[in-house]
Amino acid sequence: MKVALLSFAHVHAATYIQLLRDRSDIELIVTDPDAEPGDPTRGKTLADELGVPYRADYEEALAERPRAVIITSENTRHRQLVEQAAAAGAHILCEKPLATTEEDARAMIDACQQAGVSLMTAYPVRFHPAFTALRHSTTDGSLGRLLSVHGVNNSSPPALERSWFTDPALSGGGAIMDHTVHIADLIDVLLDGEQPTHVYAAANEHLSPAHEGAAEAVETAGLITLTYPRGLVTTIDCSWSHPATHPTWGGLTLTCVTERALVEFDAFPPLLTGYDTSRATPRWEPAATDLDAAMLNSFLTAARTGQRAHPDGHAGLRTLRIVLAAYESLRTGQPATITAA
Repeated sequence: MKVALLSFAHVHAATYIQLLRDRSDIELIVTDPDAEPGDPTRGKTLADELGVPYRADYEEALAERPRAVIITSENTRHRQLVEQAAAAGAHILCEKPLATTEEDARAMIDACQQAGVSLMTAYPVRFHPAFTALRHSTTDGSLGRLLSVHGVNNSSPPALERSWFTDPALSGGGAIMDHTVHIADLIDVLLDGEQPTHVYAAANEHLSPAHEGAAEAVETAGLITLTYPRGLVTTIDCSWSHPATHPTWGGLTLTCVTERALVEFDAFPPLLTGYDTSRATPRWEPAATDLDAAMLNSFLTAARTGQRAHPDGHAGLRTLRIVLAAYESLRTGQPATITAA
């Protein structure tokens, strides 16, 4: 099956390439025409380094009629590439956030529905077996009603690797845009897609400078509180708070309080500890579960069989609406209301 990866802008692009390039059932082609000329971390230079066939632009890659397309561009370019890929008849896996505006997200969903192709949002943590166990334990009734959820998704600033993350014209925002969605998606799963009624956000911009040429700095630390119709309250810490010298790039945890128990989930527990003599820092080896590989396997199976991919574009839209409400709350200093879709 032919698969095309469009753009190397996102930090996950190289990971996806490495997971797919040696599979006997996949013919992988890639393109990154928006890279700055001479950038050694992108474009044909990176494709040659990773040993994958490179195409000059998106049109050339899509002209080969790939069965599946993976979009790892800057956030504000997702809509254009999804619409192009859908028009070419490809099933699509799009990096998160699905889009930066509700209008774009709905247009992407509509384009894929009209073309008869799947649109999947890249939420790999859904595929963690420990999260599956947590979901079962909190929804089977044995622990009583779910009372609150606290999620944390922290990392080093992604602009250390890709400067566009702090350019609102390309990213759509900072830490809230980048990190709210993973936790919001897990909560979405636990609540079967129920939307909050109110969103309150607090944020600051202290942890990294503004992108060169950007009109203003993006937020680098945030805390979001969500209130649901049944009275459930959840919080999301979405900060870029890890220093560059931290032994791990980031982490994601979820704490669920029920009537009878407290249930915790750690997506990336540091199971093994050691010391990196080359960097003179502690070293943590992550757990064996490869969430990106699990997500890609699910996407490729859906593309190959024509089944609907999950999490789909509607899941991406629901989490985006929470992000947009958080920005509205930041603008007003008051809780923002989410109306029924």
